[in-house]
Formats: sequence, C-alpha cells, structure tokens
Amino acid sequence: MLENPPRKSPALRRTAGVFLWLALAFFTVLMARITLGYWPVRRDAGFLQIKQQYLGIVHWEAAFWVHVFTSMLPLLAGFTQFAPWILKKWPRVHRTMGRVYVITVCFITGPASLIMAFYANGGITSRIAFTTLALLWLGSTAMGWRTVLQRKWQVHREWMIRSYALTLSAITLRVWKYLIVLAFEPRPMDVYRVVAWLGFVPNLLIAEWLIRRRKQGRADRGPLLQKPPESSSIGR
Repeated sequence: MLENPPRKSPALRRTAGVFLWLALAFFTVLMARITLGYWPVRRDAGFLQIKQQYLGIVHWEAAFWVHVFTSMLPLLAGFTQFAPWILKKWPRVHRTMGRVYVITVCFITGPASLIMAFYANGGITSRIAFTTLALLWLGSTAMGWRTVLQRKWQVHREWMIRSYALTLSAITLRVWKYLIVLAFEPRPMDVYRVVAWLGFVPNLLIAEWLIRRRKQGRADRGPLLQKPPESSSIGR
C-alpha cells in the first residue's frame, strides 16, 4: 500500500513564513519611503516630474494625491489578514483591519487608481493593463466583502488572496522595473509597457496556484469543518 507523501515539517513552514513576512516588511518599508517623498506636498516630486502635462487636470491630480497617501493602508492591513496566529489570538484586530482594507480599496484608493489608469505612461498598452488591474482589484475585494457577509469563509479567503496579490503589484511592479532596467537598459516607455502587465499577472497566477493547492490539501484530508470558532469576518 502506498503511503501518503511526507508533509513539510512545522519548523520548515514557520521558517518559510518568517522569510516571506520579512521580505514583505522590507518592501513595505521601501514603499513607505517612496510615499514620504511626496510630503510636504510638492508638484515636482518623484513621479510627478514626468506627469507635468497632467497637472491642472483636477480629477487626475486629486486621484493621484488620494492614491499616494492611502495606498499604503491596504498593504499594511494585509499583514493582519493571512496570519493564523492573529486570527486566533486577536480576531478583533483581524476584523477591524479587514474593514480598513475593504473600505480603502473599494471606496478610496481603488477608484483613484482607476482614474489614474486612463492617464498611464506608455500609451494604450499600459492604460489597458492598469485599467484591468484596477478593475480586478476592485472586483476581487468586493467579492471578498460579499462572501464574508454571506459567511462563506473559504471562498472569502480565496477572494482576499486574489485581492492582496493585486495589492502587492505596487511592490512587484517596481521589482520588475528594477530588474529589467538592470538587465536590458530599455527605453523608459518600453519599460512601462512591460511592467504594467508583469506587475500583476504573475501575482494572480501565483495566487491561483496557492488557492488550488489549499483546495487540494483540504480534499486530501477529507471533509472538515470549514468554519473556525473565530472566523474571519469583515462584516461583523
């Protein structure tokens, strides 16, 4: 009789988890430094140096500043959403930060990113990419909200994995940009056209792989009670 394949040891899983959290924390700090570069507010700081033609377009400029100063909230809130020990020990923190995440993405920085997408550098290719990203971000977060209100815990988690994978595009886009410029030294607009898609498509593919892997793991273990005593709930 064939034996079940050995599972990863708890120590190995913890080590991998710590490594991933440290990497995420490192890049989050870098993102925070980029954000702080726009304070005090100046119209020639950072990214605005190549967007001077859009200054004076009221809705674009408003969307830009809203996005700059609120986009860190979903990134930070995500730290509390996928750690089992936070859900177990501090479920109220999980729920409160989940609400912060959903409200920020669906009603503040998500709509701002959609407005900005129509003015993205790199022409129509980049604009389609960033518009797709914004719509997927809004849609997946809204589905995460809807499913938690319906108490569909596993489906909720799957949608939030997708949503946070898209949130992380703020980081992965910059990593890809750095690597491509370092390796190929392409023209700036060519870089935008490529990283506009690379920033989020691989993230979504990885998210789907993780979701399918979790489903397979549950199937291998047999039917289990899916709702824990203190389940994730943005709506409660």
